This record gives sequence, C-alpha cells and structure tokens, in this order.
Amino acid sequence: MRLGTFNLMHGRSMTDATVDPARLRSAVASLDCDVLALQEVDVDQPRSGGADLCALAAEALGVEPGGRRFAATVYGTPGESWRPAAGPRRDGEGAYGVALVSRLPVLGWRVVELGRAPVRAPVAVPGPDGRPRLILLDDEPRAAIIAELATPAGPLTVAATHLSFVPGWNARQLRRLVRVLGRHGSPAVILGDLNLPGPLPRALTGWRRLAAAPTYPAHAPRIQFDHVLAHGPVPPVVAAGVRHTPVSDHRALLVDLA
Repeated sequence: MRLGTFNLMHGRSMTDATVDPARLRSAVASLDCDVLALQEVDVDQPRSGGADLCALAAEALGVEPGGRRFAATVYGTPGESWRPAAGPRRDGEGAYGVALVSRLPVLGWRVVELGRAPVRAPVAVPGPDGRPRLILLDDEPRAAIIAELATPAGPLTVAATHLSFVPGWNARQLRRLVRVLGRHGSPAVILGDLNLPGPLPRALTGWRRLAAAPTYPAHAPRIQFDHVLAHGPVPPVVAAGVRHTPVSDHRALLVDLA
C-alpha cells in the first residue's frame, strides 16, 4: 500500500513555467500511489488552463469520482486577487486548495478548517531562474481533508493538508489536526506539506515520522517540508523515498506499507 504527498505548485513545470495537463497526468501516474495527498491544487484557474487538477490526478491513478475530494481554501488566484473560500464560488471564479485521492474504498469524508495567520510573512517562491526567492505574502486559509479508508490492514484514517508558512501558526494548526484525529480511534496518517522542517512535526505531535528525506527545492532538495506522520498500529514501512517529476518545485514523498 503506497501513500504519497505531493505539492503540485498548480501543475507548473520548473523548466518552461507552463502547466501541461498531459505532463501532470504522467507525473502523477509515475508515483503509482494508492493514497495521494495533493497541495496547491487549482480548479478553473486561468494559469492552469481552467483544468481541474484534482480530477486529472484521479484519472492518472485510475480513481473514480467517489475516491477523490477537493477542498477549496481560496477563491480567485493566490498571489494576485483572492478571497477565503466561504460560501459558493462566483461565476468564472477559480478555486485553489488541497485534495486527496484514494484507490482504496472511502467510507467517509470530512473537511476541517484550520484557520489562517493574521500576519504577513516571508515565503520562498520560484524566481525567474527557477531558484527560490523570498517575498512577503498574506497567509491563506488552511484546511485538512480527512478520509476514513478500508484498507487490507483494516480501517485507516488519512488526513491531507497544507499548513501555514508562518512560524508558530503551522505548529498550532498541526496540533489542532492531531486533536481532531485523536477522536477517531482508528490508526491515522497525516500526509502533506506542513511547512515544518525535518523532525519538528514529530517533536510537536509525538507521531511517528515514516519518511526522512529532503523534498524542497526539487532541483536540489535541502529541507523536508513534506511529511508522512503516523499514529497507532499502522502497518510497517517497507520502503520510503522521494520522486522528482517534471512538475512543481517540490519532490513527491512516497511511503510503502506492508
């Protein structure tokens, strides 16, 4: 059973700065995940050709509509003009958020709002040469998608999220998510870009870190922002690592469970 997390950077390539749906499908298919968490997911955005990136990822993995869920956190375009994703979208308005795709049967879905930091903070974004540069940004609302899965090893709760880049707020959001998952009782896994480096998520939560490998920046990763954390009797890890694809400034993080 392969679990994965991948920050798509809205499907943009670091080589030509474009979004190609065929290239995105190929990149996701190459991960061959049974359960895949996605961050920075566009739906109906001009910059990604109006595509539904959650649907494209699901198609790439052979997942039917009932096995995918997209949760918008922003309406409009991040970095340009946007508003929190509260209520229905306006006509012609794009959406952006997180997604979870599962080949395994989904017994139930839930979306948990995690809030947003009230301050601006520096964040690394790809520059014209593809290398990160720091700019000041307003934080976006954050959310987690929680799925109850039927797996060969029994029930498993999986949460997909993308936490704040503001130090302290991301730790607060992670602790809140852990409290929510603690009420479920079944073994649980958190997949996502936590914007917290290396061993810090384990220190904050006490959950097991199933993979330790740098994921950012994709061309020469030096830091791990993307994580797979586990709590309870989750099957043992038999393999773990990162995958470089033609999409995004992050590498995908993959974990194979027995």
